[in-house]
Amino acid sequence: MKKILLLGVFSFLAFSLVVGAGYKVGDKAADFKLQNVDGKYVSLADFDDARGFIVVFTCNGCPYAKAYQDRIIALDKKYKAKGYPVVAINPNDVDLRSEDKLEGMKKRSDEKGFTFPYLKDAKYEVYKTYGATRTPQIYVLEKDGGELVVKYIGTIDDNYQDASAVKEAYLANAVDALLAGNDPDPNSTKAIGCTIKQK
Repeated sequence: MKKILLLGVFSFLAFSLVVGAGYKVGDKAADFKLQNVDGKYVSLADFDDARGFIVVFTCNGCPYAKAYQDRIIALDKKYKAKGYPVVAINPNDVDLRSEDKLEGMKKRSDEKGFTFPYLKDAKYEVYKTYGATRTPQIYVLEKDGGELVVKYIGTIDDNYQDASAVKEAYLANAVDALLAGNDPDPNSTKAIGCTIKQK
């Protein structure tokens, strides 16, 4: 009986650790160094002039991710010049999704004309650190001195199917708020997309 009880306690603790993993709004985010589709390695520290970042966990095959690609390009073009560039990261296990290998990512980047780095989370560590569970899922970071503070987590907007029918542009509103010196409201939304594919 004691063994069963202890197993239950350990299972609960393990579950709690998994559920509680990842960043929350207000947390300080760690930098990373991941390979881009051009073969070079990219970290957030490389962007000297950035005021912050729009970190997007995304992939090649998910219909939600594909539906948002043009919008992500437009967001990068709009906000990179204002100090908030997009940095996209593909977290999917290539053994489960072969299209998410680096060569497939390069092909997609070239086809769509990505204006931002498209990085491979090859060791599947960065998405866990951030706590991402979906593609796409957004983390807006703001530079505060020498640190990166999480200011918004969630989805891009309220209509993945039709960009022209969007009523709430959550991500754009969050970045606009930061540019105006305010905190985003809301600062978190539910990420809408495919689950990240891992064994």
